[in-house]
Amino acid sequence: MRSLGCLLAGTIALLVAVPAPAVADRAVVGGQAVRSSEAPWAVALGSRQRFGAARAGQFCGGVVVGRRTVVTAAHCLSHEVLGVDVADADDLRVIIGRDDLRGIGGSEVQPQETWVNPGFDPGSNAGDIAVLALKNAVPESYVIPMAQQGDPAYQVGGQATVYGWGDVVGNGTYSDILRGARVRVLQDAACERAYPGSAEGVYRRASMLCAGVPLGGRDACQGDSGGPLVAKGKVVGVVSWGAGCGQPLYPGVYTRISAYTSLVAAHSPDGARPPEAPAQQPAAQPAVTPGQPPAAQPHRQPGGKGVKAEPRPKGVRERAASPAVGAAARGCPAQGGRTSLVVGCDVSAFRYGLSGPRRAQTPGGR
Repeated sequence: MRSLGCLLAGTIALLVAVPAPAVADRAVVGGQAVRSSEAPWAVALGSRQRFGAARAGQFCGGVVVGRRTVVTAAHCLSHEVLGVDVADADDLRVIIGRDDLRGIGGSEVQPQETWVNPGFDPGSNAGDIAVLALKNAVPESYVIPMAQQGDPAYQVGGQATVYGWGDVVGNGTYSDILRGARVRVLQDAACERAYPGSAEGVYRRASMLCAGVPLGGRDACQGDSGGPLVAKGKVVGVVSWGAGCGQPLYPGVYTRISAYTSLVAAHSPDGARPPEAPAQQPAAQPAVTPGQPPAAQPHRQPGGKGVKAEPRPKGVRERAASPAVGAAARGCPAQGGRTSLVVGCDVSAFRYGLSGPRRAQTPGGR
């Protein structure tokens, strides 16, 4: 999903408070180059078998929230994006500390376990979060804390930065180096107006976060899905979905980290559960996409690969993905639906959504 779709809906107050952006200097759409040492917690997910050797097979992003814990978007690890069950993606790697995806710097760590939120609904994009437990621990300095509910980092109008290696203009031009784009935390009403319930998804303020620039120009894009949105030194969101990239009135939609800190802790090998215990799917949010109750269908665990068995939701719309071995994946949603924000989808005919809804590349999209 935002593999991020560009969603920008700003109120008049924010339009006044935030000046119009200058011409985008081609980063994560309107961003700039960032060294891995400046943002060591921003990592890439790669699979050369499914997305090709170029750029280390990068297709999504992630964020280090514990020495052995990486958070990403659930849609990044879906069958639609990977072309296989996540348990069968044997070459899935977390790329850490690499300034240029074409190089060999940093390290590539294999996940020991993978947990994908069984409550993730591809129809509404709700619950778009997953956890990867790393085989090897990273230095403590690579870890960024998760902002809890009520943290000042969520203050409307506050500055935040989204990081990723995705499309820098919205036409399938992917970055070899990490980029960061400054945006603002927007009022929930901005995204509620932009996404009241349609092919793009439906905005739910209890579990999603709205961010962008009211007049457009800076946003996450295809290939950025799963990457971090950081404010005041804490991760507040994960790139999830949206419509287009950096378009006025269509801000980006992020998974609100504070709604899932307890779930992340419960599936992390790093330690104690945080004090908050927010519901996995807030009851106050109405179900927009009807579907059957999830049927228990555990992931397979071939070769001893530790993938936790979780029920997988049925009866929801799914996006088609046809990743080719040795080449960039070409997974795209049905026409009229969202564009994945993961790398490998031809986005020219669709409105952008995030990897998995937000980012897919043109025969190698977001």
